[in-house]
Amino acid sequence: MIRRVFRLTFRAVLAFVILSVLWVLIYRVVPVPYTFTMLGDRLSGTGVTKQWEPLDRIDPDMARAAIAGEDARFCLHHGFDVGAIEQAAKRNARGGRIRGGSTISQQTAKNVFLFQRGGYLRKAAEAWFTLLIETLWGKRRIMEVYLNVAETGIGTYGVEAGAQRYFGHGADRLSPTEAARIAAILPLPKKRDAVDPHGFVRRHGNALARYEGVVRRSGLDGCLR
Repeated sequence: MIRRVFRLTFRAVLAFVILSVLWVLIYRVVPVPYTFTMLGDRLSGTGVTKQWEPLDRIDPDMARAAIAGEDARFCLHHGFDVGAIEQAAKRNARGGRIRGGSTISQQTAKNVFLFQRGGYLRKAAEAWFTLLIETLWGKRRIMEVYLNVAETGIGTYGVEAGAQRYFGHGADRLSPTEAARIAAILPLPKKRDAVDPHGFVRRHGNALARYEGVVRRSGLDGCLR
């Protein structure tokens, strides 16, 4: 009985590994057609607006703003920023609003392959897919996918759709301020708006607009060039 359970478990794990690797390899070259989050919006009647754009057709300031706001060490780590995770744990231990320490790579893995909610099992799967995309995709592809699947508003996915929604033009013509405003709403896209922002979004967006130059001058976006 124990041997049978072991064999079944081994086969299930092996099948998961093989299928997940194939899934990641396919998305290395094929635009991500849909995610579970998009499916949730579709089933709820919200609708989905998206338009895939290669990284070369997205203004570089958008990636810089994402790095400044979400993951300053994106080009330096291998998927996980231990320092950021430790800092987030310390802040959360003090109480108040829960903050995460997820990198852009982790967010991409979650957005593309998994559900938004879940416990330790989903976290384990997120770590596995993060390792896979870091190994099989590389940084440019990770950023390209992230900027195309990240939620930029209610039912709006990707920075191209976000740029069209908020500013009436494509992501290839984003100004530093516009890119920063989109980056400022990424953590809470259903509750923030890049048009005529106020409060935190305005302050954070203005800060990110300044940090874009720091990212460029410091070479923190070097892996994308």
